[in-house]
Amino acid sequence: MPLSATQRKHLLKRLHEERDRVARDLAEFAKTESDETRQDRGSDLSQFPTHAADLGTDAMEEEVDASIATRQSAELQQIDDAIERFTSAPESYGICENTGEEIPFERLDIIPWARTTVESATP
Repeated sequence: MPLSATQRKHLLKRLHEERDRVARDLAEFAKTESDETRQDRGSDLSQFPTHAADLGTDAMEEEVDASIATRQSAELQQIDDAIERFTSAPESYGICENTGEEIPFERLDIIPWARTTVESATP
């Protein structure tokens, strides 16, 4: 059954809420990273050399941070794409890209930027 006007309104609101949340998280992450970078520069004045294990830990933390930022950026792009579909081609929003079937409202309520049904997304 196609999405009702009430469901569509709710989902558009959810998309904007999720977009705001992810954008806020990314901004906070960037601020935290910037603050930590400044603190790290200040702590390099130590008279003791950096231990190799510390360098490995720092590198791993940087990789994890980069991975989180990349994932959040991708999620933000997916949300923006869904908002674009919703506003410019509303007939395509909520339709599975793999099967052409309607994506259930329950799935869209949880992940409003979903592009596929659960069944077609699972290999």
